[in-house]
Amino acid sequence: MSALWELVNTPLLYALPFFLVFIAVEAASLRHGQGGPARPYSTIDTRTSLSMGMVALGFFALFKLTLMLFVFVWSALAPWHIPTNTWWYWPLLMVVVDLAWYCNHRFSHRVRLGWAGHQAHHSSEYFNLGTALRQKWNPWSEAIFWLPLPLLGFAPWTIYIAFMLNLIYQFFTHTETIGTLPRPLEFVLNTPSHHRVHHGSDQLYLDKNYGGILIVWDRLFGTFQKELHTPTYGLTTPVNTYNIVRLQYHEYGNIIRDVRGATRWRDRLGYIFAPPGWQPTDVARPDRQELPA
Repeated sequence: MSALWELVNTPLLYALPFFLVFIAVEAASLRHGQGGPARPYSTIDTRTSLSMGMVALGFFALFKLTLMLFVFVWSALAPWHIPTNTWWYWPLLMVVVDLAWYCNHRFSHRVRLGWAGHQAHHSSEYFNLGTALRQKWNPWSEAIFWLPLPLLGFAPWTIYIAFMLNLIYQFFTHTETIGTLPRPLEFVLNTPSHHRVHHGSDQLYLDKNYGGILIVWDRLFGTFQKELHTPTYGLTTPVNTYNIVRLQYHEYGNIIRDVRGATRWRDRLGYIFAPPGWQPTDVARPDRQELPA
């Protein structure tokens, strides 16, 4: 078991030094005006992102406890076990994990309880490689959307490796220094151009481009939006703080406040499970206009 834990740790931990190197290179190039229209790094914003990323590593370790649940499902409930030593196993798993990522990511934007955990990643008004490390501290929904995979016969340890490879790829989509890639790549892959749209708070860009590695899911399910202009990054209602605890948990507090102020169960459930910004049709709340970003 200890060897298994080490195995699922390895890809992301080996990638961290390279992340920091690429962040330093991008920050230096932008400071010397070599990034075109891209904005230079903000020291306090980058420090906030890096701090949130470091703490997220600890929470990710807690997320790995779901491995025991996955092992049980795989060993006791899966009707078959897909052999891991075939040439097609890893390509198939990467596609399936990416589809699960799309579903979880879309849930995190369209269900307020999921958005409360995910919104911290969108809270920066900058878009660079440092922003990629502005990760959430409560990755509970991933366990729900990854649970069918061991039931389908995918070995649990391979699911975690595929998930981390997916995250590593997405690090490089957080940049303004790359315009658009060749058209075939833009059609299939999630690229910096596509992901800039996802981080935009402009009305045109809201709830678009959920893909992790592949953008084909957005094209198939109607959530794709091409980058037409430089996005306005951040939340539609800025938090206006660099306090990392508030950035992570303020929306949970908003949910609690709204639920406590509701008088009907359907409204309480709406404040939890409806999309962000939802309000009862017969209740005017001009002070709560936040939309998903």
